[in-house]
Amino acid sequence: MATDRDQFSIASATGVDVTLDVAGPGSRSFAFIIDWSIRAVLAFAWFAAAAFLITGRWAPDPKEHGPHASYYLVAVLTPLAIYFLYHPIVEAATRGRSPGKRIAGVRLVTQSGATPSLSALLIRNVFRIVDSMPVFYVLGLVTTFVTEKRVRIGDLAAGTVLVHDRGDALDALAELGSLARASRLDTAALEVAQDLLARWQDLNAAHRASLARAFLAQVESDRDPRILLALDDAGLRARVAALVTDGGSA
Repeated sequence: MATDRDQFSIASATGVDVTLDVAGPGSRSFAFIIDWSIRAVLAFAWFAAAAFLITGRWAPDPKEHGPHASYYLVAVLTPLAIYFLYHPIVEAATRGRSPGKRIAGVRLVTQSGATPSLSALLIRNVFRIVDSMPVFYVLGLVTTFVTEKRVRIGDLAAGTVLVHDRGDALDALAELGSLARASRLDTAALEVAQDLLARWQDLNAAHRASLARAFLAQVESDRDPRILLALDDAGLRARVAALVTDGGSA
């Protein structure tokens, strides 16, 4: 994987590399400010509404209503959870494109261009504590100027990169990464399988059967070759599709 300060390339099994543009501190800060504003408003709105429903006041006196468990659970802990878990939950649901990132035209991906896993997003979020030191994310901002792919410490720990969103190219990489996590096939084999399935109807029957059997023999070397020879056109396509969707467990 070749890299430079502003771009990095991801080699694909088809031989065509995908080049991603790294997002700089400006785009990163813009996206963060938008997301910070959204989570702050959501957390405060929840707190005010819950406090009013529980106590009848928008800003109750904690000394008066503090002992009630419902007050702490609903009016205090829930807004804190919204504020601190906003990023991993929203980014997991939007495949690395929170509202702020979408508006800023950036997207969070792994080093291979895939959508980060929930565990990676949680790790990245935990390290916000470090990145925010000593105040106002100074440490995190400084690291985006000196690291190779302009990442903060949380990105280094989680293996993530913030890149400019290129739509279809990143969607394809993200889908491939999601499939790879659920499949026993490696990324290169998945790319070959997806390409074969996409071109299936354009290939003549004999050619696609030959390609499918060669591919299946390579990735399922422990399977009896006679089974592959017995599969018809529909069976071969179904077998390749099963490898893509669930690793061939069917």
